[in-house]
Amino acid sequence: MFPIVVGLNYKTAPVEVRERVSVHHSRMTSFLQKIRMYPGIEGVVLLSTCNRFEIYAVTTDIETGLNSLKNFLVELAKDEGESIDKYIYNYSLYPTVKHLFRVVSGLDSMVLGESQILGQVAKAYESSYATGVTNKVINVTFQKALAVGKKVRTETYIDQFSTSISYTAVELAKQITGSFQDKKILILGTGDMSSLTTKHLVAQGASTFIVSNRSWERAKEFAVKFQAQAVPFSDLHLCLEEADLVFSATASKDFIVMADQITKVMKKRKQRSLLLIDIAVPRDIDPKVKHIEGISLHDIDDLREVVDSHQNARELAAQEAEKIISKEMENFKDWHNSLPVSPTIAALQQRGEEIKSTLLDQALPKLEGISPKQEKVIRALANSIINNFLHVPITTLKEVSNTPQGHLYTKVIQNSFGLEIDVERAELEKTK
Repeated sequence: MFPIVVGLNYKTAPVEVRERVSVHHSRMTSFLQKIRMYPGIEGVVLLSTCNRFEIYAVTTDIETGLNSLKNFLVELAKDEGESIDKYIYNYSLYPTVKHLFRVVSGLDSMVLGESQILGQVAKAYESSYATGVTNKVINVTFQKALAVGKKVRTETYIDQFSTSISYTAVELAKQITGSFQDKKILILGTGDMSSLTTKHLVAQGASTFIVSNRSWERAKEFAVKFQAQAVPFSDLHLCLEEADLVFSATASKDFIVMADQITKVMKKRKQRSLLLIDIAVPRDIDPKVKHIEGISLHDIDDLREVVDSHQNARELAAQEAEKIISKEMENFKDWHNSLPVSPTIAALQQRGEEIKSTLLDQALPKLEGISPKQEKVIRALANSIINNFLHVPITTLKEVSNTPQGHLYTKVIQNSFGLEIDVERAELEKTK
């Protein structure tokens, strides 16, 4: 089976395109089940974050599998006018695995060495596994990828610094405002991104927070945790009138802050400037807001311009991480290439035994009067003939298992000798 991936990320698609394919966690199970039913898809994992949307799968037909994933992505994006094709990338076989290894290690992130991505990939895999849409190749691929991500963070310095989208958002705000000590900060949303953002703000000296969320109970829990003032979502306009700075990271599918709302708020503020940083995907704040006088609005794509003091150190660590990934890729290739070879060799040897036993059972009864010693010589000769006959194909199978021709040669041997291989069972045996 061949690993494949189709996706788009912050490098290939702007936020207004990425938000069209963002999947809320409440719909993840149904989408996974739907993708699994597409032609050629034998197992699937869907990774949806603020900066990327990727569908990993395994297939026995690369072209069919890739077309299925692309068709799902187009359908999800409701691609009626502007084509989404120009934003999509895809990989197959080993480039897919290497891409996943780099993603989980934080080497493909907007913020080099990003710490959150490891947990996000783990959560995506766990969701697919729990839904029952993975298979043995997907399981091993993602288990190995997560191990690589942990190894990179353990053996390099890439994880020694606080690196995440929320951290970078705080850095951007700090570069604009200079200090948080006298600022009243409004946090919209109570999820992981909002929690991390607030922790970084506290570390930078911020102390006055307002929190608002559609769930009043979650807003109150968040307020207790961070010593903030919880405000009902219905009073959001009052929060916006008071705040000096806004960080928004909700899971809303639609804008929660509209341009006409901000226009009214700015009149109440007597044109006192307001900085808004929207790190949600889909976006929380209507982009038209940025055209209102006194407003400074930044979305997640603006974070790529932020360079922090640890960037050089992480770039050096990334070079070491690439070496680790290259070595782990060789280990993966050895494992993956051996999947069809080992059971084929076993089946070939079994077929040889069957032929030998059948012919001996037919010949020995016709040889009347032979001694036990003579029968032993005949059986040894039969063994020798079969072993010599199978020596070349078995040796060649082992030699080509780690080459691009390995799968093709294995298939030729299977067809030539009429071997029936239980692929799923073979994968199971190799993953034990």
